[in-house]
Amino acid sequence: MTTYSVDMDNSDPGAAPSVRIATIMVNAVDAERLAAFWAALLGTPVSARLEQFVWLRPAGPGAPQLAFQQVGLPTGGRRRLHLDIHGPDPRALRALAESLGAGFVEGNDIGDFLWDVMQDPEGNEFCIAGD
Repeated sequence: MTTYSVDMDNSDPGAAPSVRIATIMVNAVDAERLAAFWAALLGTPVSARLEQFVWLRPAGPGAPQLAFQQVGLPTGGRRRLHLDIHGPDPRALRALAESLGAGFVEGNDIGDFLWDVMQDPEGNEFCIAGD
């Protein structure tokens, strides 16, 4: 069994961590319809739309957003959603992830927003981006 230990030097032990789960991203053939369903079920409005993405308002300050990514075909298997991890230094965060066994899949951008698609040691995808 592999164990991981990361010493994140935090001078204020009561402070919130700088790296956080920002978004739970769900693949959807009809992102608008699925966003409307979850918005109605959770009682929260759509907060943003950009190209193939639709985000719901987070449940509270610091909480991750539920978001929907338009895809051409239904995602097969179990990888229909992934986590978006945000931090102040995405390059350092990617280097840390890779040192822990993550693999790089591809880089993406929409305008000046950049993110890397990664895989954890078991092949589960997640994304790394800056705040």
